[in-house]
Amino acid sequence: MRLIKNSIPALAVLLLALPVAAQEKPALPAADPLHAWVQGNDPAGLESWVNKRLDDEKADIAKLLAVTGPRTVENTLRPFDDAENQLALAGNNAYLLYSLADAAPLRDKGQAMTAMVSSANTDLNLNKAVYEALSAIPLPANDPATRHYLERTLLEYRLSGVDRDDATRAKIRALQDKITALSLTFGRNVSDGTLKITATQSEFDGLPADYIARHKPAADGTVTLTTDEPDVDPVMTFAKSDALRRRMYLAYHGRAFPTNGPVLRDLLTARQELATTLGYAHYADLATADQMIGSAAGIERLLKDVDEVSRPAAQREYGQLLAFAQKQQPGLQAISQSDVSFWSEQYRRAQFAFDAQSVRPYFPYAQVQDGILKTAARLFHVSFKAVPNAIVWDKSVDTFDVFDAVPASEGKLLGRIYLDMHPREGKDKWFSSSPVVPGIGGRQVPEGMLVCNFSGGTAGDPGLMQYDEVVTYFHEFGHLMHHILGSQGQWSGQGGFNVEGDFVESPSQMLEEMFHSPAILQSFGKHYQTGEIIPVALVAKMNAASAYGRGRWLQRQLIFSSYSLQVHNQAPAGIDFDGLFNADMKHFSPFALVEGDHFFAAFTHLTGYTSNYYTYVLDKVIAIDFFSQFDKANLLDGPTAMRYRRAVLEPGASKPAADLVKDFLGRPHQMDALKLWMNEEFQPALSTAAN
Repeated sequence: MRLIKNSIPALAVLLLALPVAAQEKPALPAADPLHAWVQGNDPAGLESWVNKRLDDEKADIAKLLAVTGPRTVENTLRPFDDAENQLALAGNNAYLLYSLADAAPLRDKGQAMTAMVSSANTDLNLNKAVYEALSAIPLPANDPATRHYLERTLLEYRLSGVDRDDATRAKIRALQDKITALSLTFGRNVSDGTLKITATQSEFDGLPADYIARHKPAADGTVTLTTDEPDVDPVMTFAKSDALRRRMYLAYHGRAFPTNGPVLRDLLTARQELATTLGYAHYADLATADQMIGSAAGIERLLKDVDEVSRPAAQREYGQLLAFAQKQQPGLQAISQSDVSFWSEQYRRAQFAFDAQSVRPYFPYAQVQDGILKTAARLFHVSFKAVPNAIVWDKSVDTFDVFDAVPASEGKLLGRIYLDMHPREGKDKWFSSSPVVPGIGGRQVPEGMLVCNFSGGTAGDPGLMQYDEVVTYFHEFGHLMHHILGSQGQWSGQGGFNVEGDFVESPSQMLEEMFHSPAILQSFGKHYQTGEIIPVALVAKMNAASAYGRGRWLQRQLIFSSYSLQVHNQAPAGIDFDGLFNADMKHFSPFALVEGDHFFAAFTHLTGYTSNYYTYVLDKVIAIDFFSQFDKANLLDGPTAMRYRRAVLEPGASKPAADLVKDFLGRPHQMDALKLWMNEEFQPALSTAAN
């Protein structure tokens, strides 16, 4: 399963008389204040658009500072939030075109503008006069959301170093600019670093027929593959050739090596200098000071606890897998990291009578998208309406308006979503969800996007998806719904993506679990050629097969979590990036290392999540606890779905994430449900009753 990669953190009002998403055929003008891309493939136009947002941000701050009487929420916090909104619009749009624009010059300009917006955000974070004005606002007693917003904003100001002297603030500003530039460079090197490998036709043995049909041999009989996701996954899962799997593994991990080695070291050095300047021993302590976990020591405790829970299961699973592989290949001493997916697939076929290729015909891309929209509509009590004439940054992007379906507010426009789902030259190569437009209740509807790299999207290619790709789609859509439903409040800075960073994965990981429901799958899982509904028996086999390896999955997350923490918890100059990663692999994984593996060079979570990859581990604990509250025989239509929407999603960042957890569970999160999930005892009911 893939995990989302945060973009450069969203940089936190011009309002339309009618939100553009409410129009049947939006006629978006070149001066549209919400969407930079409508000006077309024009780098100069993007620069002008971003500068206008920054000018508006400065005007809002000037308005705030011009107040002469007592400070109030309306005369001080409101213009501050308007300024934050302008920065968010500018940053979200600039990053969108940096990562998704079809033309390299526009991507270059998007990169430059993202850096400019980040610099403007740093300026605001270090503005003492603004901090003092916000500090002078009496905390509202009867508006807990606004109170939390103000308290959280003041905390972030203090963590940014606003209370330091002029020279120190100037140093902080320079370091923040450097960190942004290096982060963007690291990500761009990965996006632009697509590699190609060649394979013989004999090495295609085991690959799906539609995959083989898509890859025509050259005159010499060889086939060219790329390190884009639709080429990589089938090779690693199905190709019988261990040589091909190894070449693909090394190419995929090495697509930004050695270029990103010095970039990462410089980035870590700048982060460490920022941390010590702000009084922290290491960057990981700074990065966790405003999170649920609280400190780097808190991360270590979490990882230790999850290691103790998952290690026995992971060891049992590896023993089963190795014994199986040795029967198939006598003399095999260990399973290589590049062979894990292949042998796991072979084991699942033998142990559970499940072949992952057997479900692919039931999951053509367009059908999966339609099914996920329908599932989300029922679960979250919303409706989706296609906007075929929306102006978008690429013709392949699908656009939908989201409306409330709750009787009391049925038909209310909630927001707009954009689905950019297939790979193309220059596009970001990962799977993510990001805000495009923040929401402000009654003034500005939220908009968000999915960026994925699934097969399909071209004539004649049904885009048959592996079941883990469908899980990924569910995951990313969970983020999107969190943004739309959680961004209906009065403050731009309190949308769904503004919760503590180590809670942001919980809603998406919870939605993943819906994938295992036979009734949900049968609502859209139909054979792309015959129309046959996916059989319940096949779903049962798939669920049993996919449950195998959950202990190993958690241990793998501990590898990434430990590595992310360790590179931010010591002096960067002495770090051996490959050596440290190999040590973590040996500690948490029994699989043999692949010589020449340079995983770190394309580990883009190091730019977005920094030291805090542990988020995926913590949020898996919370997500499984959330899912345990649902009636497995009635996932979509029972009362829990609406209670979940009201308690977890709709509040956005209007209260601490720990309170969101307690509001839904009635208690703090626990690890009991995760233990059941990991040990294959946490399966949805196999009822086919409509749910």
